[in-house]
Amino acid sequence: MTAPTDSSATHASQNPFELPALPLLRKPTNTTTKRIFVAATRMNDGKTTTCLGLYAALQNFFPRVGFIKPVGQRFVDVQGHKIDEDSFLLESIYQVRVPIESMSPVAVDATFTRRFLENPGATLPKLEDTICRAFDRVSWEKDFTIIEGTGHAGVGSVFELSNARVARLLNAKVVLVSPGGIGRPIDEIALNKALFDKAGVEVAGAILNKIEPDKMDLIREYAGKGLSRLGVPLLGVLPIQPRLSAPNLTQIAEEIGGKWLNGRRGGAKQRVEKVVVGAMAAKGIVDYLHPGTLIITPGDRDDIILAALSCALLAGGSTIAGLVVTNDIKPHPKLAELLAQTDIPVIAAEAECYAVTSKITGMTVKTQPQDTDKFPIIKQLITDNVDLPRLIASA
Repeated sequence: MTAPTDSSATHASQNPFELPALPLLRKPTNTTTKRIFVAATRMNDGKTTTCLGLYAALQNFFPRVGFIKPVGQRFVDVQGHKIDEDSFLLESIYQVRVPIESMSPVAVDATFTRRFLENPGATLPKLEDTICRAFDRVSWEKDFTIIEGTGHAGVGSVFELSNARVARLLNAKVVLVSPGGIGRPIDEIALNKALFDKAGVEVAGAILNKIEPDKMDLIREYAGKGLSRLGVPLLGVLPIQPRLSAPNLTQIAEEIGGKWLNGRRGGAKQRVEKVVVGAMAAKGIVDYLHPGTLIITPGDRDDIILAALSCALLAGGSTIAGLVVTNDIKPHPKLAELLAQTDIPVIAAEAECYAVTSKITGMTVKTQPQDTDKFPIIKQLITDNVDLPRLIASA
């Protein structure tokens, strides 16, 4: 069923520098399933984590929950289909029981924008139709559908499928996810809200993420007051969960182009919660030999490696998350033999310590299907800190 065109959207703007709003050529036939569009004010604000937690938490309210990410920019190949990574992740965890290609109808590859701009008039209606049909499919016999956006309100504008426009296309209200604070998130939410308002989309609320636990009450009170002045309810305040941003050793090895020298079988999933550069004397490193700590040191620092070995042998097992030996220097053969008798994970890197450390500390850690230790944390984070009844009522 084709929705009537919004004729008011076709009128030329009085501002010569402002593009007129494009009419929507189609809308989903499903008008009954409750839905919410989750967007963010910036990249890596916690939008995917929020969607994962919401999906699990909403199952306490609805027996059948659907999910779709209409426009995806990072994708994997699944049986010949380009599937957005987040859709693949959610399907891997929750088995949504709809065709995976419907959960990720539009994948933006390297040449997508150029192909669109060659013939936008013919391409846009097809893309809208694809998204609407996919939404109808994932929402079939569902009680609630989560729609995940791609970044902030304007992402996708170059091919006329901005988050604001897609939310309007799917007749969904928006929940904005923003990093914690008071002034900056309110400024950024106001900016995003302006674009959603222009598209005729209501911002149903905001969730502030990654807040220091001792500032939770302060942020809840004053950010709540500031957002209320914008007409945006504060739906949740999420504390920092260090484990969610902690990479495992496999991710680190890939990031630094490292090679495994020891302990890969047992250490690949080890989480790194602290990084220490072994530039001090061996007696100084002993204080840092704790679970979750990654030691980065040149491969010829025999004293540092011996200290880690000694602690491991005394404890009957590795006391650290692992060792990264740098400068393309492998440990002395005798030390390598001793390391092989332990379960200490060891990774070799060609770069020097500073470059390796910078890469690791600058990593953006995405939740992966194999991160089973994170899923209960994510669900509890949303269940405990988001006003779910209010979110549901506003959808």
